[in-house]
Amino acid sequence: MFVGMGAAKVRDLFKQADEKAPCIVFIDEIDTVGKKRDGGGFAGNDEREQTLNQLLAEMDGFDGRKGVVILAATNRPDSLDPALLRPGRFDRRIPVELPDLKGREDILRLHAKNIKISDNVDFNAVARAASGASGAELANMINEAALRAVRDGRKYVTQADLEESVEVVIAGYQKKNKVLTTKEKLIVAYHETGHALVAAMQTNSAPVTKITIIPRTSGALGYTMQVEENDHNLMSREELENRIATLTGGRVAEDLVFHSITTGASNDIEQATKVARAMITRFGMSDEFGMVAMETVNNAYLGGDTSLACSEATAGKIDAMVVDLVGRSYKKAEKIISENMPKLHELAKYLYERETITGDEFMDILNKKPETETAQLSDTTA
Repeated sequence: MFVGMGAAKVRDLFKQADEKAPCIVFIDEIDTVGKKRDGGGFAGNDEREQTLNQLLAEMDGFDGRKGVVILAATNRPDSLDPALLRPGRFDRRIPVELPDLKGREDILRLHAKNIKISDNVDFNAVARAASGASGAELANMINEAALRAVRDGRKYVTQADLEESVEVVIAGYQKKNKVLTTKEKLIVAYHETGHALVAAMQTNSAPVTKITIIPRTSGALGYTMQVEENDHNLMSREELENRIATLTGGRVAEDLVFHSITTGASNDIEQATKVARAMITRFGMSDEFGMVAMETVNNAYLGGDTSLACSEATAGKIDAMVVDLVGRSYKKAEKIISENMPKLHELAKYLYERETITGDEFMDILNKKPETETAQLSDTTA
């Protein structure tokens, strides 16, 4: 019904740009009209292709001296038509990655200008806890912190507000109405303590900063937060294996203490499997395959789904190697927890009573000498 309207609008757009120069023409989500042309069937009459052809033609005859700059944005650079990315058209590509530690801190400070902040707020600590967050998520964290302060009847946002807002964005709100049974709460306490204990007892592992067994709206019944001191751009094989062992620590603690396993480790299992598979198929960290990629990442800008690029026989080998790697990490976590059972019980009891403990409290209990040893020593002396 409206054939040719897209091309007509493109002509009109560039005509206005010429009249209003100097100016910037910004086209958001350009992949909607700039997708690769397939060239099959009646593609030449396709409305979207007519729009793209007109855009290409207008950009071809464009004079850079007129003071008109053309910008476009997309999350799908791989799907754009090669003719659009040719020199003379969109010839400069600027990837907008997730912000680093300094970037996160600056973004938090920028959005915090609009609200009243307490003088002792440490933005660097908040930025470290929000590792991997996008600019929009960081803005949301400041907003959530302001809402929390208002709900509590305070006029200023405190450090606690910001720390809680990071958790809200990452794990969801606290579910105050979700009441766990005594046994469930105890299982979750041991599960989370298992994660934290394995993490703390390994070298090259991120420090534990918080453990909580308060259910969240994301479905998590509790979680253990680990925060790196600085941005981590490279991870060694040892660090990744430690990460898998830490993820299995919750299930190990459940099994050793209750001699039973629950569905609480489902997310841990997914993450451990994902890390183990990436080590073998993408990072070249297996002796059998060496530096051969068995998996390719599709569209890193939208989640980065992967697809196998190997035979069925090789896929079967990869599955067996993933099972073996996770199994070895499980045994490692089992050894660590078995050797520290008194500490596991002490930490789980403390967490069960308080529901949330900080990394400092956790490390204080972990490093404290057991009272039983002192008692035994005095008995022997007597």
